[in-house]
Amino acid sequence: MKKIELLALVDDDDTFVFITKRIIEKTNHVKEIKVFGNGLDALNYLKENLNSEYKLPDVIFLDLSMPIMDGWQFLDEFTSLESQKTSKIIIYVCSSSISPHDIMKAKKMSAVSDFIIKPVTKDKFSEIILTL
Repeated sequence: MKKIELLALVDDDDTFVFITKRIIEKTNHVKEIKVFGNGLDALNYLKENLNSEYKLPDVIFLDLSMPIMDGWQFLDEFTSLESQKTSKIIIYVCSSSISPHDIMKAKKMSAVSDFIIKPVTKDKFSEIILTL
């Protein structure tokens, strides 16, 4: 099974972040988890580290509803800075939204691998790892 060097959690919900980190850590498939409370912080981190490929996350779990810069805005900016390095990043939208519109919109975006309705369970995370 593949080991993820760096996973980024982009979510402002402290409870979700705490629980999801614990679930991910228990699988022993991720070396490091970085947490960003909004899309702008995550985007700035990516921009600052474009030349340091080992600092870029392999996987991003992205919430849609956040302050400062939401998930949709993040995705718009992310696709505009796409390079060979960022094209290797796998993005999963993790949202409590069950709106068919949100799900379809996310799945139509080339940068998004899948739409996961919160919470992320250990089984779901293991399933994601198997597809990498």
